[in-house]
Amino acid sequence: MDPIRTATMNNRFTAIVEEASATLYRTAFTTYVKLAQDFQCAMATPEGELFSHPEQSGVNIFIGLPLHSTLDFIGRETMEPGDVYITNDPFTTNGMVTHLMDVTMLRPIFHEGKLIAVGWTFIHASDIGGGVPGSISPSFTEVFQEGVRVRPMRLCRKDEIVPEVRDIFLYNSRIPDDMWGDFKAMLSALKGMERRLTNLCKRYGAEQVSGGMRDVLDFAETKARAVISEIPDGTYSFSDYVELLKPGHYAHIMTTLRVAGDSIEVDFTGSDPQVPAAYNYTTGDRTHPYLVQALINYILTQRPDTPRNGGLLRPIKTIAPRGTIVNAELPAAGGARVASSARVFDSIMACLNQAVPGGVLASGPGQIGIMALSAPHPRSGKTTVGVVNPLIGGSGGRATCDGVNAVDPRFGQVKSVPTELIEADTVLRVRRFELVPDSQSPGKQQGGAALLIELENTGFEALTTVRGMNRFHFRPWGFDGGTHGRLGQAMLNPGRADERNLGKIDVLKLAAGDVLRITTSAGGGFGDPLERPLDKIERDLRSGLVTQAHAERVYGLAFAGDGTINADATAERRAKLRQAAPEPALFDYGPERAAYDRIWPTAMRSQFAIKVLEQKVSLRQNLLVLVEQALTARGLPVDEASLDAALAEALDELTGRSRRREPAPRLAAQ
Repeated sequence: MDPIRTATMNNRFTAIVEEASATLYRTAFTTYVKLAQDFQCAMATPEGELFSHPEQSGVNIFIGLPLHSTLDFIGRETMEPGDVYITNDPFTTNGMVTHLMDVTMLRPIFHEGKLIAVGWTFIHASDIGGGVPGSISPSFTEVFQEGVRVRPMRLCRKDEIVPEVRDIFLYNSRIPDDMWGDFKAMLSALKGMERRLTNLCKRYGAEQVSGGMRDVLDFAETKARAVISEIPDGTYSFSDYVELLKPGHYAHIMTTLRVAGDSIEVDFTGSDPQVPAAYNYTTGDRTHPYLVQALINYILTQRPDTPRNGGLLRPIKTIAPRGTIVNAELPAAGGARVASSARVFDSIMACLNQAVPGGVLASGPGQIGIMALSAPHPRSGKTTVGVVNPLIGGSGGRATCDGVNAVDPRFGQVKSVPTELIEADTVLRVRRFELVPDSQSPGKQQGGAALLIELENTGFEALTTVRGMNRFHFRPWGFDGGTHGRLGQAMLNPGRADERNLGKIDVLKLAAGDVLRITTSAGGGFGDPLERPLDKIERDLRSGLVTQAHAERVYGLAFAGDGTINADATAERRAKLRQAAPEPALFDYGPERAAYDRIWPTAMRSQFAIKVLEQKVSLRQNLLVLVEQALTARGLPVDEASLDAALAEALDELTGRSRRREPAPRLAAQ
């Protein structure tokens, strides 16, 4: 590896993709791309390994995304200069696309007749057809309900649009003009990457440029291995649950981290089979960044000068069994997969907390509620579909500092939509958009505050969906004495006679004058709250985010008559509270999860998932629900004998061997 060439080429490559990303950002049409920034551009080697990825704009969840299977499917030998390929199919691309809404384009880049690289870009399309405006409903049971699905096809030949392919998307979208505007922005970004990279080849020669690609990938790998080698060797495990749409239905996520020298294996064996709801995603048979984003973030935090490319993934091996919620197969729905990915992120962080001395990070809010609205435009009267706002919630407390209010590292790249634009472009009026007092989870380093938004429908009937909502039953966990986080809530018409607690929102019709209030969950605290410095609590009191009563209750404060903190009395009170408090567990899950774990120990829940995955696909989900509900209702700790007996009984019922008179229930959306 030539250090000068490596540094030079890395800077050149980064500049190329940053320019392309800025081009797409500045010329896109839809709100979710041009404001919330759910898009990205990158460049890959001819083999399919991403060697350059931006960091200034767009999402960071696909650093190192493998393109190999998609390029194999297309056939590199069939590619020609001026070609552009388009797809949104997770299954044909072997996970390059993780759900239908991420419409992706690839442009082969040639120099002197030789394929030297591939440009990649995607946008989250705001509507690709399907059963609801915005194309995403958590209750969808199959991918066919989510809109048009297109295998990789040639969109451009010799830089000329193939209209028949373009129109597959446009004719199936509720907003074809906006979609076409986003597509043109993508094509411009791809053309820019081609122009800049071929100019680089003319200046330095194709061999030097190709060598630079190899160098920057090797350099990123070296940096990643250096970080991993600092993590103590060992096996670290953690499990958590994705809350499905129906109350009491959960999908188990089991994560085992094995650290050996400068490499890591992440094993999801024991995770539940894919579900008949839109929480699945496909990750293929290579290490996928959407699965290991927590590790990528950790590496980049420890070595910020590491190039952002596929070299980061080389020391990381993943085991994601086919047919599970984290590596689903056709016809799995995946529109709301972001809730599952949040649980995977936090589970890997929990493993790192056990591995890294002193820990890293408490659980984040575990969700991002992305609200889409279909309603007549307030000025034109034309029915439009678009994203209103992504609602995240405060991050977990960190080893060295507090969590961030209303934002989480897993979703930090997604931006808010300005209130003025929401009110100008939709029928919604933003009545409240604020941080929630006393929602910062207590800890030596407290979690970030929850977010509240209150929206009033000023028009006639409007239709809204909110994907990605979670943490309405199982709380975000606190770490090392830190307290668990708060749950989310969604209310219709709060304070009125027709007030209604909605739970997680699927599809909601808003009548004229209806008010929707959503309060996010908030991440957990980190460390003993009784060790929180008084100056930090004093700052929180001044800001109004912490009340005096809350500070007294959770931080053990004592106040003087004038309302100031009495340091001596606080120290005395804290000493008494420490003496009376039980030894804290490493993780504070909250009472709901603790009660569930008493029935379902992690080992048994993982064994259950493994045993169900061994059954026929047609039986898995009914089997999972029947056994889980039966043993949970029994209320006793599950052991191997009771699990096997319940499985045998459920299999008898489902396969018709039972003599029971009533038929087995048909269990649909979860």
